[in-house]
Parts: sequence; C-alpha cells; structure tokens
Amino acid sequence: MSSVGLAEEALIGFLILVVIIIFLSGLHILKEWERAIVLTLGRFAGVKGPGIIFVMPIVSRIQKISTRIQAVAFKTEASFTQDNVPVNIDAIMYFQIVDPKKAVLNIENYITGTNLSAQTTIREVVGTYTFDEVLSEREKIGGAAREIIDEKTEHWGVKVSSVEIRDVQVPQSLQEAMSRQASAERERRSRVTLALAEVEAAQKMVEASNQYTTNPIAFQLRWMNILYEIGLEGKGTLMMIPIEAMQAGSIGGPLTTLGLNSVAGGTEKPKKSSS
Repeated sequence: MSSVGLAEEALIGFLILVVIIIFLSGLHILKEWERAIVLTLGRFAGVKGPGIIFVMPIVSRIQKISTRIQAVAFKTEASFTQDNVPVNIDAIMYFQIVDPKKAVLNIENYITGTNLSAQTTIREVVGTYTFDEVLSEREKIGGAAREIIDEKTEHWGVKVSSVEIRDVQVPQSLQEAMSRQASAERERRSRVTLALAEVEAAQKMVEASNQYTTNPIAFQLRWMNILYEIGLEGKGTLMMIPIEAMQAGSIGGPLTTLGLNSVAGGTEKPKKSSS
C-alpha cells in the first residue's frame, strides 16, 4: 500500500473521530429535578429533561434550571412600622421554579430578582402594622408578604411557597424601654392580683362572721379548732377555757373580756378591772 493510501485512511479515521467527539458533546444527562432550556442559534428551541438529551453541537446551547424548592435568607434594614418604630427584619423565603422558560427568558437572574422583590415587599407589609403587631403576628405578616411576592414573581415562572420571619431586631434604646415597660406591667398585675385576693378574703370573712353570729355552736367549734392548732405548734402556753364560760355570752359578750392572749413563751394574765 502506498503512502498516499495510508494518508487517506488516517485522514478518514481522524474525521470519523472528530465526528464522534462532536456527537458525544451534544449528549447531556439531566437529573430528575433538572430541566434544560435549549437555544438554537440564539432562539428558544424548547425545554428538555430529565434523563439523557441531545442537542445539536456548536449551533445549540443549553441552560440548566433546578426545579427543587430553594431557600433564600434576606434582611431588611431601617424598616418603619405604622407607628414609626425602626426595625430590622430577618426572614427566609422558600420558592420553586414552575416554568423554566419564563425563568430564563423573562428575567436576567431569577434568584436575585426574587430576593430583591422579597426585601421591598417585607418593608411595605411591615409599614402597615404597628410595632406590637409585628412582634406578635409574624406568621400573619409572612403570609401577606408571600401573596404579594408570589404575584410579582409569577411572570418569572417562580412560585413562592412560604415567607417566614426569623427575627425582629430593634435599637438598643428601644429594647431597654420595652424591658422597663414589661417590668412595670408585671408589677401592676401583681398589685391587682393582691388587691383582688384581699377583697375576696374580706368577703369570705364577712360571710363567716355572719354564720357565726346566727350559730354560736359553730363559733365554739371553730374556737376549739384554733386552740387545737395552737397546741400542735408547741410554741406557746395553752390556757383551757371552760365551756360554761363560752356559753355564758355571745361573740361580742363575755368572751371578749376573758383577756386570753397566747404568746411565745408564756401567757398574758387578764387585767383586773377597776371598780
């Protein structure tokens, strides 16, 4: 075989190898959650995937898009509530690509666009609530923000599933004022509770005195129970009073003149009345 024939065969083999390489470069493997936007000569040619796909080499290009839910953390600074309190909102947004064609053709960078849209929306929503509502109704604020962001990003093929507020930061001076206010509120509740308990105790004492007035025997039994409890303590001297002395008068009668006073370590003697 001549050298010319060998050269032709080598050239043919080289061309076949180049064709195979070019063909293989058009094969792509996409994961289950990936989609490929195909642009042929700069024009949209369709969405492909998942699995093995083939696009024409050289003349076609692909851009991969993930359809899984993505989480983006963002912060808004110097947001003012309805009552002009400055707050910084720290939140998380969860979104998903539902239309890969719109996500590529309608916006330059859908992640950046969605993030910026979330920041401006949170500031707008916070401005419609008072400071106390921002602290207590985070879930409600997140739901309102999600609806507005989802409406904005619908043209980009993005579906916002949730917006969650992680933290509401306030200036240090305001934190100290809130602490003093909370302390004063706890003190007020404590005093009101004590006053209500005093009123209730007084009402019960009046009811008990009314029952003892109409039933002297019940008063005698209660008096004996008090003496029994004093004796259990063992800290004072106990003086026994005859039942006849208690039966001699009522609650406001001779019982008040007996002069009984149990004290720790002894008993005061009744004072003699002057004639």
